Amino acid sequence: MNQFVLQHGRSAELRLFPHIMEVGIKKNGSIQLNTFLSTATEGLRMYCILEGRFEWRIGNQTYELLPGDSALILPDVSLGSENSVLDIGAFSWIHIAVQKQDSGGLQPGNWSGLADTEGAAIGNILSMSNRPVLTRFADAGKIIKCIYTELFGQEIGYQARVNHQLDELLIQVTRQMTRQHHSGRDFPKTFLHLEEILRRNLAHQWTVEEMAALVGLGTTLFNERVKSYSGFSPINYLINIRISEAIKLLKQPEISVTDIALDTGFYSSQHFSTTFRKLTGYKPSEFRKNHLRNQ
Repeated sequence: MNQFVLQHGRSAELRLFPHIMEVGIKKNGSIQLNTFLSTATEGLRMYCILEGRFEWRIGNQTYELLPGDSALILPDVSLGSENSVLDIGAFSWIHIAVQKQDSGGLQPGNWSGLADTEGAAIGNILSMSNRPVLTRFADAGKIIKCIYTELFGQEIGYQARVNHQLDELLIQVTRQMTRQHHSGRDFPKTFLHLEEILRRNLAHQWTVEEMAALVGLGTTLFNERVKSYSGFSPINYLINIRISEAIKLLKQPEISVTDIALDTGFYSSQHFSTTFRKLTGYKPSEFRKNHLRNQ
């Protein structure tokens, strides 16, 4: 197919898809100056390299992209190139509107067929990834091709099929991210990375499935690995992290116990107090008083 750009509000093909901000193919036969300015959008952007070699700046880092590579650009993250130059080659892309959660994660809109828990898990994984380039991931390009083929063909059922392919794209990108991020790493390093992610967003009600997905493992194997490495079940391991973070916050008298409880992922101050006392032998208020007294 020749190059094209469909934009919501301008292209009739996207009339039924307000969540697709833009989709297109660019085939560039010569080096173009001042045409690839660094920009950020509120949507989630996926680019797939079809031909050529590109050096793109994503956020504050430059990446080399080759045919078969894909790049995921998060909302409010800039994309461009050094000196705004667009190199020779071809790529396809799609921009998808997503909802931003108070926790900082992303969530597909009402168009998605994913369960709320699945959508939230995928959104959290995508938003926390610090590796935007997926090497040798041509499947993303195939899914985008299927989407624009459906948009142009508009055969019966095409609306459902397009939305299904968008879900498929999010699923496959998330799986590829977890596989790529943890391939070749031993579990202790993976374990430390998981703990870092959990500590960054303890207010989120993490499930075992979500934690397993963050390290690219099935829930059964994840349970076994965590128990073997830490001696705790994943949930108890998470509770220990919550309590260790709460201990740090309790040493800051300006933060209320209720705020600490909610910020570290407990349902209420009572739930926090019961768990804290069970694991430390003190109520949170007692621990704080003892700390201040001993300063």
